[in-house]
Amino acid sequence: MLNIGLGYIGVGIAIGAGLFGAAAGIGKLASAALEGTARQPEATGSLQTMMIIAAALIEGLGLFALVIAFLAVNTLNKSLQTGATAAPAAVEAGPR
Repeated sequence: MLNIGLGYIGVGIAIGAGLFGAAAGIGKLASAALEGTARQPEATGSLQTMMIIAAALIEGLGLFALVIAFLAVNTLNKSLQTGATAAPAAVEAGPR
């Protein structure tokens, strides 16, 4: 049971770090775009286009981290339902 509890804690820490990184990346991106627009107002259109593309890529990575976390929690929940006291069998099998 302890291993499963530690698994939940690990998933929580991983998703927190992943989403914090995505938020920090979007914040830095918006800051740089705003500075660029302030320095060169005539380039606002191209800066906005580049910012939106980069923000979509960063947000995609954040959503990918969220999906991985949901899959990991689902695997932990299945191991709880089967009454396992350690990691799932697929993880314990190791190389063959």
